[in-house]
Amino acid sequence: MSDMKGQRLIGKERNCLFCDIASGQKEEEIVYQDDKFVVFPAKDLSAPVHLLLIPKKHLSIKGSRVKEKEEVLGHIFALARDMAKKMGVEESYKLLANAGEAASEGSDHLHMHLVGGWESPTKVKHV
Repeated sequence: MSDMKGQRLIGKERNCLFCDIASGQKEEEIVYQDDKFVVFPAKDLSAPVHLLLIPKKHLSIKGSRVKEKEEVLGHIFALARDMAKKMGVEESYKLLANAGEAASEGSDHLHMHLVGGWESPTKVKHV
């Protein structure tokens, strides 16, 4: 894991938890990062594997900038596939995106949950 302190983020939003994590201002157990994304375990596990995939650049889930969101979402799906393989759940996992305050306690910062690792379909907690 490399040190993220001092990395410049374009489009960092004030009072955004995910921007603080991506910039290293808030410590989190980072399991993967590159120049565009940070991946870390969720605090409230809903599955044996529950990761949050966030772009380093703040991009609101709501609103415009559709072209930019399309690009980021394409990258997130590829990253999710790679992280699922790394975590040993590539055969069965879910991706979940929240939009709006009623759907998520967190930020409006675009992010995706990767959940998986159940022993059988009867053990799956629907999120």
